[in-house]
Amino acid sequence: MRKETYGLITFKSTSHALQGEQVLKDRNFVFKTIPTPRDVSTSCGLSLLFLEEDIDRIKELIEEGLINIDGLYRYIKSSEGNRAEKIL
Repeated sequence: MRKETYGLITFKSTSHALQGEQVLKDRNFVFKTIPTPRDVSTSCGLSLLFLEEDIDRIKELIEEGLINIDGLYRYIKSSEGNRAEKIL
């Protein structure tokens, strides 16, 4: 079974997603803007997928109030399906 783990941020609005993109871009994080997986959230249609090893650093930015989120998840993609584990 092949398994890949990422961090995933969901947002309450598109403007929050765009703000989050800018914060990560300004700090040189590797990330990708994706459609929010419907099994995770139905809030905003945009989410940020990023490297698992950056979860703690991004969590700090969220706790400092620099990124306004709906949720922070560990997102696991595998051949058996995807699943999300809520962190914040």
